[in-house]
Amino acid sequence: MAEDKPEADFSLGAYSQYVWRGFAFSDSSVVIQPSMTIAYKGFGVNLWGNLDTDEVGLDTMNWNETDMTISYDGSAGKIGYGAGWIYYNVDGADDTQEIYASISGDVLLAPTLTLYTDIDSVPGWYATLGISHSVTVAEEMSLDLGAQIGYLDDDNTYNEFHDALISASMTFPISDYVSVTPELYYSFALTSDAETVIAAGSVDGEEDHFFGGLSASFAF
Repeated sequence: MAEDKPEADFSLGAYSQYVWRGFAFSDSSVVIQPSMTIAYKGFGVNLWGNLDTDEVGLDTMNWNETDMTISYDGSAGKIGYGAGWIYYNVDGADDTQEIYASISGDVLLAPTLTLYTDIDSVPGWYATLGISHSVTVAEEMSLDLGAQIGYLDDDNTYNEFHDALISASMTFPISDYVSVTPELYYSFALTSDAETVIAAGSVDGEEDHFFGGLSASFAF
């Protein structure tokens, strides 16, 4: 029996906009997002960053976010589960931390429920319910489709079904270790109150966003 070995993944994505939980953090500039993950026996450590090539208000290139995630993922029969801790370091905002837990089913549409709770400087919680499906289009190639809704409670006055995200991507293997993935996303508010909050918190002043890009991954 082969021994378990650590796995590593290095990826680099270029996207037309940086959108997170419905909010747009960039406008009219390409963002570069590198990511590095090392995993072993269910445990994982990830470093992720965002480089805005023409940040609003600065009119210059700026590295404005670095996040670290420590996680554990496992399964019991057809039930998958995970938990983790995320540290956010963002320019112009206090550093903060979240813990999260997720549960998923290895059934039709692979439903996944995830709950994030801030334990530092941004009181509140955020929950997502997502589904996904892959359509085989050729050997070792599939069209990956996803949809997700989010509920946001800021622990103050805003408690709403917040945003939805629809995604489509297709991974093209270049070699045993390298792949390239074009990606498309559409993010939009779920309620009229969410429209107001998302527009106010987005640098482009919009409540819905269509964006996409290309990522390259080296995994071994």
